[in-house]
Amino acid sequence: MINVALLSRWHVHADDYAKQAENNDHISTKLVWDEQQERGEQWAKELSVPFEADLDVVLRRNDIDAVIVNTPTNLHKEVILAAAENGKHIFTEKVLAFTLSDCEEIYKAVEKANIQLMVSLPRLTENYYLYAQEVLDQGLLGNLTTIRCRLAHNGAVPLNEESSGWLPQHFFNKEQCGGGALVDLGAHPIYLTNRLAGKAVSVFGHLQNTLGLEVDDNAVVLVEYESGVLGTLETGFLSKSSPFQLELYGTEGTLLIEESNIRLKSSLMSDQVGWFKPEQLPPALPMPIQQWTDSIRKNGEPSIQKEDVLGLTIINEAAALSNKEGRRISVTELKSTLQHS
Repeated sequence: MINVALLSRWHVHADDYAKQAENNDHISTKLVWDEQQERGEQWAKELSVPFEADLDVVLRRNDIDAVIVNTPTNLHKEVILAAAENGKHIFTEKVLAFTLSDCEEIYKAVEKANIQLMVSLPRLTENYYLYAQEVLDQGLLGNLTTIRCRLAHNGAVPLNEESSGWLPQHFFNKEQCGGGALVDLGAHPIYLTNRLAGKAVSVFGHLQNTLGLEVDDNAVVLVEYESGVLGTLETGFLSKSSPFQLELYGTEGTLLIEESNIRLKSSLMSDQVGWFKPEQLPPALPMPIQQWTDSIRKNGEPSIQKEDVLGLTIINEAAALSNKEGRRISVTELKSTLQHS
């Protein structure tokens, strides 16, 4: 059994991960810590576990094997490095950290401690992504030229005069979040497109503050990849009823995914008339928290890899710099700047 401490209820998915841990036969939740004591005490009461106000005490406990981190993102580095120093396996909400250099520092600590780190990138386990990868691997689109991926909701749209939307107010706190729609919701289009297109070469981003918040609430990022693919990544907190969309265009075909509506047209499918709609998709992979427990228990190799995590932060960091300076940012330039900083 993997004994787990829940670290913070700050993130909107904290309750989801607590539930996933409860439903996992190999996880036992032992206690709660939170940077806000009142919130942590309430959560611990709901979960019928003790609350511990001192993070150092939590991490020094020999009966705690692992932690699930849902702190403000600006605390990720501090908390995760402390957990690694104490030999605790780590599951964390995305993004891992604000900068590539911070991510690399974390991975060095994790590798030194010989522990398992999992960053939750759940859409890499979904059947529609696996189908898209299968279509690419079979060459049905010819040479892939363009990917468009959009994920948006209306979490910042005012519900009444006192509210900016259903997202918690701290999701618009630049210091805690490091950004807005792109760093949070836009993570999913970023890591999906990165996985399908390969390594990024350059990034041009426009991050818009439509409602005058501290952070962006609407964003579009254009990414050029080594493979020659152009990726258009769209996200925002201002769109009601906006469906998830993943579109792949190639020299021999097109794959369109809009929620559960999936259509493929390829000149390489000789018997095809009109759009092909798959009747069955590949089985989904285990969710990130299950892959994490498997890697701890069996030393299994998770499908979500370090490159996915680093690639996510690279795009976010480059897009923010591009928006600030109003120009295209090359990934080589970004890495070179970090090496000399």
